[in-house]
Amino acid sequence: MITSPDNDALRRVRKLAGRRWRDKTREFVAEGEDLVAAADAAGWPPALLLREGVEIAPHLLKQVSQLGSGTRVLAVYGQRWAPAPAGPLCVALWGVGDPGNVGTVIRSGLAFGASCVALGPGSADPYGHKAVRASMGALFSVPVARVKTLAELPGRKIALVAREGAPLRELPVDGELTLVVGAEREGLPSQIVAECDDVAHIPIAHADSLNAAMAATVALYDLTTRISHP
Repeated sequence: MITSPDNDALRRVRKLAGRRWRDKTREFVAEGEDLVAAADAAGWPPALLLREGVEIAPHLLKQVSQLGSGTRVLAVYGQRWAPAPAGPLCVALWGVGDPGNVGTVIRSGLAFGASCVALGPGSADPYGHKAVRASMGALFSVPVARVKTLAELPGRKIALVAREGAPLRELPVDGELTLVVGAEREGLPSQIVAECDDVAHIPIAHADSLNAAMAATVALYDLTTRISHP
């Protein structure tokens, strides 16, 4: 059992709080019994497993935890990046810098049958602590890819833009599709919108726009239900 704060395993966990180290080692930390169970179910073996009172003294586990309430288990995993985004239904995030939104979209992708989540320039690290927590384990089941251009995305590209284009419900859903979503305040860059095949919006009654993760979730629900039940 680990009883020293200077243990190498604890140094490893602390360093992974920083993105630069995660990018270098291609590892990340997941905390909590639910996330570790989701990893097990998806066939992700941990590179390091620390359970309270088993591999590590409770007070030391609390010290390295990034959860305010502490945790009873954390694990280190190797990152898995899909070589390329794949259809039939991909959601691409462009400039979505909030890690909570990135994790929530991955969770929604699992719930509504997205085949992949693609992260464009300026998007938050899906393997950061907040994104991993927000994904609620979906990160272990939904393929995640990195892209630099729209040309790397599969099928017809639909830019989701508040109050512009056609209502999403009116667009056809035949063939492969990629839903392209931008940041909540800035939205999608005009050049990206121009390069997409379609521009669509989610009709809303009173608010000016939706949170990026909420907009992606509503859009995914609409698309996947129509793909499943044309």
